[in-house]
Amino acid sequence: MSDYLIATASTSDLPRTWLDEHHVPFISYSYTVGDKSFEDDCREESREAVYAGMRKGDLLKTSMIGEFAYVEFFRGLMESGKDVVFLDMSQKMSSSYGNSLLAAEQVRGEFPSQELYVMDTRCISGGLGTLVLEMVRRKEAGMGFREVIDWGEENKLKVVHRFTVDDLNYLKAGGRVSNAAALMGTMLNIKPVLYVPDIGTLEVVRKVRGRKASLRAIRDGILSDLSKIDATGVEIHILHVDCRADAEFVRDELLRAYPQLGRVTVSNLGVVIGAHCGPGLIAVFYLCGGRNPE
Repeated sequence: MSDYLIATASTSDLPRTWLDEHHVPFISYSYTVGDKSFEDDCREESREAVYAGMRKGDLLKTSMIGEFAYVEFFRGLMESGKDVVFLDMSQKMSSSYGNSLLAAEQVRGEFPSQELYVMDTRCISGGLGTLVLEMVRRKEAGMGFREVIDWGEENKLKVVHRFTVDDLNYLKAGGRVSNAAALMGTMLNIKPVLYVPDIGTLEVVRKVRGRKASLRAIRDGILSDLSKIDATGVEIHILHVDCRADAEFVRDELLRAYPQLGRVTVSNLGVVIGAHCGPGLIAVFYLCGGRNPE
């Protein structure tokens, strides 16, 4: 096995079991529920408990990761004597990215004979997780440090992100939609379909009326992508916030259309992204030919 580390953040929304099994270190974002503070531990039981609370009215606040926390994290990794690749959310989605760059510059000075590479992934949530998973898979197959970085840079914009939310009030709280738009959308049962373009932001690309229409829009976008490639063996990761039945609907529709797909997983989304989008979020991620919101 190649002797370097691939590390990430809890916002990759990968299961803790997978992170532990593949020896992928991660730095935790934090969140508060009421007056209690928690670290995102990537555990399924934590996600389920948080979402059950949100259904009952709990309000979550999340915090960026400070420069000092990154310094401590990076220093601990470099003390292993190995080179490090670190992948976090798109710099357009989190001010933490700037803190990670400052921290990396400091830590590089302490370990001049080692390399610490911080990638601007242009991915978020399970899209980041997909990129991490694919790079770790190649590392475990023997790909070298520079090779895996090159592969990541060449393919990160091929990781597709498709989202829909059920409650516009969470997007309103995060500044993604205005108060007026949230109120009107709620009254008219409007559901946004969101996408991550190449720049790494989160954009509303379509508005449809009703939950089923939003799920069909997600499905149709994926099917359009798959129609342009050989879909045999393509893995698709569906993450949800307390709406497993809807996630399984999307999964079943995709497998009905393309039974030759590879793994199609369904799991809970991580707490930090979930806090900003709320219960009812469906997010689908996969490696494809490129990003096209249509």
